[in-house]
Amino acid sequence: MAEYLLVIVSAVFVNNVVFARFLGICPYLGVSKKIDTALGMGFAVTFVMTLATAITYVLYYGVLVPFNIQFMQTVMYILVIASLVQLVEIVLKKVSKSLYSALGIYLPLITTNCAILGVALIAIQDKYSLVMSVVFAFFSAIGFILAIVIFAGIREKLEDADIPGPFKNVPIGLISAAILSLAFMGFSGLVK
Repeated sequence: MAEYLLVIVSAVFVNNVVFARFLGICPYLGVSKKIDTALGMGFAVTFVMTLATAITYVLYYGVLVPFNIQFMQTVMYILVIASLVQLVEIVLKKVSKSLYSALGIYLPLITTNCAILGVALIAIQDKYSLVMSVVFAFFSAIGFILAIVIFAGIREKLEDADIPGPFKNVPIGLISAAILSLAFMGFSGLVK
């Protein structure tokens, strides 16, 4: 149980995919203008990341290792992730047209979200069991949601702030992201 707790705390705070591993930066910066859009993107990433890690784990140890074709790992993972994103896109189009249109171009970009591929690869690299891989993926996605929602909240407040001209929009966003990243570095001593 302690091992699971360490993986959870590490995935959410210490080795956060955005702040410590620098994965998923494109949606982090692109979709974080409004909290509701950021939450929608976060939930879509959570679904895809968790399911993709579970499926790729099974395929890695069920197909790639027995046939000694581990070199196909990245290609297979990308195909699984792309298929899952298509599924999410179809479901969102039917269930929530407003969220579907709010995510716009960023929904297909989940296919190339390096955080999803990175977490699936890290789970195999760190030799996690299937259950541990799923826990790691789910809580890495929770860490992604935490990062993107906090940043969206900051960006919403910055819209009303009196900011000097040269720092408006992207520059102040990047400065805020850097400060937020430094804040998360405070968790670095919790877990190795």
